[in-house]
Amino acid sequence: MSASDGLPQSRTAYVLERLKADLDAGVINPGDQLRQTAIAKRYGVSPTPVREALRILAADGTIDYTSHRGATVRDFTPEMAHDLYRMRSEMEGFACELAVERMSDADHARIVAANERLIEATRDGVDPTTLSLLNKELHFSIYAGTSPIVIECIQLLWARFKPSVTLWGVTSFSSALDHDHTEILDALARRDGPAAREAMSRHVMHAWELRQTSDDLRATGAAPAQAAAPASDVEAS
Repeated sequence: MSASDGLPQSRTAYVLERLKADLDAGVINPGDQLRQTAIAKRYGVSPTPVREALRILAADGTIDYTSHRGATVRDFTPEMAHDLYRMRSEMEGFACELAVERMSDADHARIVAANERLIEATRDGVDPTTLSLLNKELHFSIYAGTSPIVIECIQLLWARFKPSVTLWGVTSFSSALDHDHTEILDALARRDGPAAREAMSRHVMHAWELRQTSDDLRATGAAPAQAAAPASDVEAS
């Protein structure tokens, strides 16, 4: 059976889902070129749904398109990355406070369990990608008790940084972030919403500060030399 035999009715949706999964898994990384023919061959489709999927990704800002480079995964400029963290700090701080207002004992127990899994994995020296996923699990176990719209907004912000650029590959960073989590969980345990909000906001900006100390992890993308082509005009090289 060919790769296309099991595709859903919309091949564009299939390609879009595969591209997003590869981005999330670090198979495709910031700065990588996206060649239409190579993607079509990898996913077992014709070039047309690949072109349409790239148009969608260009429209939502995930990729950039220039006439001389074609389609590339967006690499954040330092200013863009800072903006992202500032937005995360505000949004996740708010979500933490809201979580306290709505948190049941069962919700709190799930959060504590998620934190314990992360601490244990950090202590055991598991791979950075797994630590990154466990960290995400902890954060979203806190936000789970808020509302779908809050979770959706935070997920959009998190999706902009990929596992290939995780802070959890540096032991000293992992230790510092685990310490931040302890402060957040202490505030949650006291059911102190304002303190939880402050601890989470401070934690997110601490992550930003740590990222700035690493040549491998801080954003270094250059501002685009020209405006991106309209989504309908995107063609991959």
